[in-house]
Amino acid sequence: MTPLLNASRFLVLAAVLGSLLSALTLYAYGLVDTVAVILRTLAAGDVSTTGAKAMMLYFIEVFDLFLLGTVMLILAFGLYELFIDADFKMASRLHIYTFEDLKTNLVTVVVAVMAVTFLGQIMSWNGATSLFDLGVPVALVIAALNVYLWVAKVGKK
Repeated sequence: MTPLLNASRFLVLAAVLGSLLSALTLYAYGLVDTVAVILRTLAAGDVSTTGAKAMMLYFIEVFDLFLLGTVMLILAFGLYELFIDADFKMASRLHIYTFEDLKTNLVTVVVAVMAVTFLGQIMSWNGATSLFDLGVPVALVIAALNVYLWVAKVGKK
């Protein structure tokens, strides 16, 4: 029974491969989308403050794709390191020793994605909707996640 249970850790490879494919897809889509908007902007030849604001918003939203791709990459690396190969080489700040480390890295990137998403809402705000109705829940979730990160950090010491 022990060999079977030891070998079952390789089931995590499905999550690792899925996460890697997700990251690759998000990065590729973001890159293609970035090139497309640059080409459309150059073809239109419209240089204006309104156009600049629209392009800034667009690139903020594309950056969100790259952040999500980074989350998927961190998950893939972390799961691989935790379950398959503890000697896997990765950047020291991303090194995963425990499942708690993986969750902490994930939560950190989720906070960044939420902040970028809210910034996109601010940039595209037309005054018709209430930013307060969106901002308060986002701020509460970010605050709760930061409390979680603080508790996790204090618990490590």
